[in-house]
Amino acid sequence: MPSALENLIKILKLERDQGYKNTAVIGGLAAYSANWSEKAHKQARRPEHHLLVDEVETLLGSYENVESKTERHTSVTYMMDRIMGRVPPPPEYQEKLDKGAYDIPTTTDDAKQPEEEKRKPPTRDEKSGSQREKSSSRNQDQRSSQQDQSKSRRKPKGGDSNASYDGDSSHQGDYDSPDNDYAYSGQKGQSGSREMVSDIPAPPRLTRVPRKSRPQMDSAEATDILRGLNADVSTVKGIGPRMASSLEKLAIETINDLLFFLPRRYDDYTQLTYISKLQPETVTTVIGTVTNTEIRIARNNRKDFYLELDDGSGVLGIMFFGQHFLVKSIRKGKQLVVSGKVSYFGNRMQMSNPEWEELDSENLHTVGIVPVYPLTEGLRARALRRLMKKTVDYWAERIPDYVPEATLDRAELGDLGWALKNLHFPEGMDHLHHARRRYAFDQLLLLQLAVMANRREWQSQPAQAIPVDDGFLESFIDAVFPYPLTSVQRRSIEDVRRDIATTTPMNRLLQGDVGSGKTAVAVTALAMAFQQGKQSAIMAPTSILAEQHYRGISETIRNMPGDRKPVVGLLTGSLTSTERDAIYSGLADGSIDIIIGTHALIQEGVEFKDLALVVIDEQHRFGVEQRGRLRGKGTNPHLLVMTATPIPRTLALTLYADLDLSVMDEMPPGRIPVQTRVIEPIARERVFSFVEAQVKEGRQAFIVYPLVEASDKIEAQSAVEAFERLSKVFFRYRVGLLHGRMKPTEKDDIMAAFANHEFDIMVTTSVAEVGVNIPNASVIVIEGANRFGLAQLHQFRGRVGRGEHKSYCLLIPDTVTVESEERLKAMEETTDGFKLAEIDWKLRGPGDLVGTRQSGRTVLQIAEAATPDLVALAQQEARTIFEEDPYLGQSEHLLLAQRVDMLFNENADVS
Repeated sequence: MPSALENLIKILKLERDQGYKNTAVIGGLAAYSANWSEKAHKQARRPEHHLLVDEVETLLGSYENVESKTERHTSVTYMMDRIMGRVPPPPEYQEKLDKGAYDIPTTTDDAKQPEEEKRKPPTRDEKSGSQREKSSSRNQDQRSSQQDQSKSRRKPKGGDSNASYDGDSSHQGDYDSPDNDYAYSGQKGQSGSREMVSDIPAPPRLTRVPRKSRPQMDSAEATDILRGLNADVSTVKGIGPRMASSLEKLAIETINDLLFFLPRRYDDYTQLTYISKLQPETVTTVIGTVTNTEIRIARNNRKDFYLELDDGSGVLGIMFFGQHFLVKSIRKGKQLVVSGKVSYFGNRMQMSNPEWEELDSENLHTVGIVPVYPLTEGLRARALRRLMKKTVDYWAERIPDYVPEATLDRAELGDLGWALKNLHFPEGMDHLHHARRRYAFDQLLLLQLAVMANRREWQSQPAQAIPVDDGFLESFIDAVFPYPLTSVQRRSIEDVRRDIATTTPMNRLLQGDVGSGKTAVAVTALAMAFQQGKQSAIMAPTSILAEQHYRGISETIRNMPGDRKPVVGLLTGSLTSTERDAIYSGLADGSIDIIIGTHALIQEGVEFKDLALVVIDEQHRFGVEQRGRLRGKGTNPHLLVMTATPIPRTLALTLYADLDLSVMDEMPPGRIPVQTRVIEPIARERVFSFVEAQVKEGRQAFIVYPLVEASDKIEAQSAVEAFERLSKVFFRYRVGLLHGRMKPTEKDDIMAAFANHEFDIMVTTSVAEVGVNIPNASVIVIEGANRFGLAQLHQFRGRVGRGEHKSYCLLIPDTVTVESEERLKAMEETTDGFKLAEIDWKLRGPGDLVGTRQSGRTVLQIAEAATPDLVALAQQEARTIFEEDPYLGQSEHLLLAQRVDMLFNENADVS
């Protein structure tokens, strides 16, 4: 019979799935709590159990008084975490426990009582009376004794005999529900670690994956195997020219590409959901038989394909918008596996555009968890799975593990071969968790080792020292800036000054939010180089940003003290050949001191007389090849990279391990914060009225959409369609359109026109995330705001609030989940980009942030698995290896070095 806690876990899950409406049980959770607590107290066997029951009973009783969905989500999540032992009890309950308020009598007479009486909860008098006098030391001794007993009863369950199973509560969070009454108490002992309740056996959990002793393999043998991984995929038996062509469309060209072509999802056939049990707003997988198909014509003449799926418990309607051609593939009587989000349509459940495939009976009867891979034309799911199974089974036993055993021991990670098997065909969801953790660790480790090698290479040749005295620096700051610099601006300037004073090339990342004053730091660095008679350059990703820098820096630098002022030049693609030749000549003879431009600055034909410093603005893909070109333009110039994308420090120290970090987390005084509000879609007309009012006052506005054009697969608004509609809504004003499919020159021209106020309203997409400075723009409306991450939303918000006018950011979600609601609420509550980046990492993983740095051709393949603790762990291990062996020349690091080259050097040849 399920325990009280098991039942409550199920009820709390149902409450979560139903949207926190207090409808999981009749009468609500408060009414349910009294009977539940009585039963739970009877089942309680330790003081910690009674403590937990009392605490949860209080939370259940007050649940109906909690109004917001976010707070109810927090309450339900906390109760589940407490039951699962993921969090310790609150201080006030802990204090009661330590004072013995929950002690259970253990006298001789008590021992003679029936078992049911022993489990009877203490009365309130007992809680506050004589029991309180019992010493906490006795509790601690009892807990220690029970913990020792529990350790002796832990046993593995099946699987590899080398596998170690542990009931440690740090892994209990992987469970959906406890397998016993009080799996973990969450009580902390003196050591600070969670203790397991001894008299309830812990559910078996794979907490240390199997590790085998490595076969003796010399370097030549391992190199041969790695060379085999680089072999063309057509060498695999069963892959003919046609399949090889299909695989190439998926960027699978080598055996290594095939091995690490990971599933996009997994169908767990052991956890299927009956249609009759489906809940709205949940993503799930169901299996059923097609009982009806039809083509439906929408109002805009779009042809949609509709089918009904029956699994014996109920019927699910499924709509494929704009995909009428599926009528040829999906016929009545076929059995399908569909996975997608469930929603109400009318009075029945429906899925829209789910992922689907024909049921493979072999999977249903012989496999628990089935991988689902991305496909392309000419490649069927079953054929690819069989190919992957054969390939993985062969190579998992042969692939050499390139991560040193000592590193795996410290990080408590499994073998590469084991991880590879379970990434593709997991034995269980816990196996998949550990396999993904190992693979994410590998990617982070290799990434960091690669960028640290880049740093070593960059700094292997000396730069020109640029010493600057205090007198010049202070006189420059006083003369040039009409406002006092912030403390972080001064600190960053000192970082740069200290770096460039030596012959070790500066390699620094200046990370600051929009408006934090990064340009002032860059201008000061340029002045330092000029004061020593050196040339410097600023590179921007677009011509319009380069022109913006040119105007701003030229005006600022004009006030520089001294008789000779620096000559500033501009190099963009819009120059005439005569103008370009004049710039080339000025750089070569040294008559141009500061040059501002795009990547054209490092192309062939551009020669400097004495380039000593380069500043790169908002250019994240400035990699090894570009640095090599840059080095040839001067005597290995100092490098300062600027970004306005706030990245959590731990992640930044991994992604940018080759750069020293200066964080500008303070805003200049007097800057007016952008007012941010979440607006319901039904209030859209009011938003447009507000935009019109702003435009009437002479301001400008951005309206951002998730898509460029309408999609059959994604129900979201598009910029192209919106432009046509909004051109009619705002017919009195000049409406422009900007999106990423336009040519770079076309985008530059449109943004330049917007900056010159030739447009009043700009309809755009995420291309507006990083753009030019438009001080007159005072409002940005973001449609489908729930579809963007916090980092991206914050970058959008940075498009306004740059002038003297009060500015607004209006967020209009098209759908709201608990997670998106929390994200949008954070946007309303703070304008601190670094705080938002931390929240985004916890909610969504580092995917958007990882995209800011691409080293070579590889990025994190499963970025969502790169949790803060794993990033910090990989960072620590990479530094340990690098300090020990910076060139990875020791025997235990040879494979690691080859793997780094293999992944991050496109021209690498493992030989």
